[in-house]
Amino acid sequence: MIKQLTYFLILAGWGMCSAGSADPVAVEINKKEQQMQVIMKTSIGDIYMELYEEEAPKTVANFLGYVKKGHYSDTIFHRVIDGFMIQGGGFTADMQQKPASDTVENEAANGLKNTLGTVAMARTMDPHSASAQFFINVNDNTFLNYPGQDGWGYCVFAKVVEGMEVVTRMKGVATGNAGPHQNVPREAIVIESIDIVNE
Repeated sequence: MIKQLTYFLILAGWGMCSAGSADPVAVEINKKEQQMQVIMKTSIGDIYMELYEEEAPKTVANFLGYVKKGHYSDTIFHRVIDGFMIQGGGFTADMQQKPASDTVENEAANGLKNTLGTVAMARTMDPHSASAQFFINVNDNTFLNYPGQDGWGYCVFAKVVEGMEVVTRMKGVATGNAGPHQNVPREAIVIESIDIVNE
């Protein structure tokens, strides 16, 4: 409906305005259609993620808080399970956990599903314990959806819109144990930075 309205307004503007001018109402509607995106620069390539601000406002705000503080710089994807997900944002390359203080209310009941390419918050058994760590689904993980096995599920707050080939490379790397941690890539996949593309 919004796209049809935008098309109508553009045609109306073209008929009423001189060549080369743009209808201001149509431009405003197009702006509203744009979702906020971030770029995650990693040691093996870049990944663009679109954030679901409307569906998961608290989760997106929490994630952006960590982005703006530079929390994700030099963290790694420390848990990689092909056919399931890749998890990162909480440990450095030497497997030291990075402090994360802010947690967020679980918004998994937002209607979004843990499908291939979506991004969700990692957490403990406490449904409201998600802080900085997130994971990218590399499969359709329906058992993670609300209400899940614990009555809560895992909150999806973003999706990969560019760079799925990088995600595909990540999920296929060799993994092993690092102390008490399992499924750790043998060669670190480093998150160099996460930055906002548009606001």
